[in-house]
Amino acid sequence: MIHPTRRAALACGVAVPLAAVAAFAWPRFWIFGLAWLGAVLAGFGIDALALLRRRRLEVVLRCPKALHVGEDESIALLLRGWRSWAMDVLLDVAGPAPALSAVHVAADAASADLEVAEISFTLRPNRRGMVHIPHAWLRCAGPLGLASQTRRHSLGAEVAVLPNIRAVQRQALAFSAADAPLGAKPQHQKGSGTEFEALRDYAPGLDLRTIDWKHSARHRKLLCKEFETERNHHVMLALDTGRLMAEPSVPLANGDPAAGLAKLDDLCTMLLLLAYTSLKIGDRVGFFAFAARPSHYLAPSGGMAVMARMQHTFAAIDYSAEETNFTLALAELGGRLTRRSLVVIATDFADTVAAELMIENVGHLARRHLVVFVAPANEAILQHIGGELDSLAAVARSVVARDLMQQRQAVFARLQRLGVMCLEAPVQSLGAALVNRYLAIKRRDLL
Repeated sequence: MIHPTRRAALACGVAVPLAAVAAFAWPRFWIFGLAWLGAVLAGFGIDALALLRRRRLEVVLRCPKALHVGEDESIALLLRGWRSWAMDVLLDVAGPAPALSAVHVAADAASADLEVAEISFTLRPNRRGMVHIPHAWLRCAGPLGLASQTRRHSLGAEVAVLPNIRAVQRQALAFSAADAPLGAKPQHQKGSGTEFEALRDYAPGLDLRTIDWKHSARHRKLLCKEFETERNHHVMLALDTGRLMAEPSVPLANGDPAAGLAKLDDLCTMLLLLAYTSLKIGDRVGFFAFAARPSHYLAPSGGMAVMARMQHTFAAIDYSAEETNFTLALAELGGRLTRRSLVVIATDFADTVAAELMIENVGHLARRHLVVFVAPANEAILQHIGGELDSLAAVARSVVARDLMQQRQAVFARLQRLGVMCLEAPVQSLGAALVNRYLAIKRRDLL
């Protein structure tokens, strides 16, 4: 489609008052107004003809197979058949990603030999789902700048937005052995398990119950037994996908890179990190998602191949506006677990009234299993507690925030009295804190 540019509209707009002034002031020169308008129209025709003679471009979109929540992803638009002219390029984006701005491509952007121009765009998805890129819009002006042509090229691209596995891989390096890249080798986790590992010399501070008196008498020195941490424990990851989990973990006003991401996506990254660590150690990992009713279930299984299944399962979890039914979900989860397991419940709550049923059902589950209750810290409350009290409204907000924090701590205290391990931390450090808690449980042989 060829249409006038802003320059052409301005030139035509100037011709009308000039012709009117000439007609009244110098009647003999009224023809110059029409000549100006004719020159503008002739220039528009020259530009339109030049645009029509340009050959059609081949537009190719190059994008990754999958995008990740909260990660900057680069996509490229290739223009083949470039003839070195300036152009504005815009991509239509629909789905869980912000709109892209138009990019101006200079006249010398093409390769001299291949006549190919590459325009890069950066996408940062903020939710899981499918990002659709249906069309690319190209706008090119003629040599005189009086006419421009807008072309729409169909792309029909769809890219899935997956949980942030890259963040999992980066954090997992902190818990990996230094020589792991050199080859596969057994990694023994020493702890207070029941599997005998080796004998070592006694040192002050070691548990006297680990002294092997028989071997000590034979070697005439005190020797202690070392035990290897048991493997093949069941680790069940239970994820709440209800209404509260669709809210952002970090308020948008904070300016944090993680601001705007839903709690559900942050907790998915955290649980994937724990699953990766548990599978590396040798435990069996399962998954259970629930909201008003249970939605996804993976039986505990071992091997690193489970990570791919879990990533696709996490990607299929949808955001929900329903209230979470802890009674139905935790009752079904308890019925599915056939042996004592480590159950990690990732959820959140608003107040003590809404948490009553949650506390009761988590307590029932803790009678048979080891339960770790994980909740992200409420950043919206914390920012008002430590703020400056420079107005009456700020004082009121601080009082309400402190009251809500006390209620929140009361819920954690009740869960701890029921034998539940509680973990609360900002979303940026919640994954590392959970892995450290899991490793401490393994060392203490609490399962």
